[in-house]
Amino acid sequence: MSQFQYHAFFCLNLRKNGENSCENHCATAMFDYAKSECKRLDLNGVGKVRVNRAGCLDRCDFGPVMVVYPEGIWYQLVDKEDIDEIIQSHFMNGTPVARLALSDASI
Repeated sequence: MSQFQYHAFFCLNLRKNGENSCENHCATAMFDYAKSECKRLDLNGVGKVRVNRAGCLDRCDFGPVMVVYPEGIWYQLVDKEDIDEIIQSHFMNGTPVARLALSDASI
């Protein structure tokens, strides 16, 4: 049994050589927002949602990205509204957000 209902990992990698990476697309700001919103909505903690930092998830061309377990759904994020939609639909109502999910071909 998992300690959390949902476990979200945000890629926060920044490539020093100038190549594309999630941090080039404001990944840390998205992570901070998701973490604070889950806390504000009392969704964080054991049996609920855990939002974690991750190193490179090897999806640099889609950044910023996060992967949510236990389903293993990969999301490509654009703005805070995308985070709000994932929190509302996926974390609160159990329905993944299809329009933000990376296809199997891209992961």
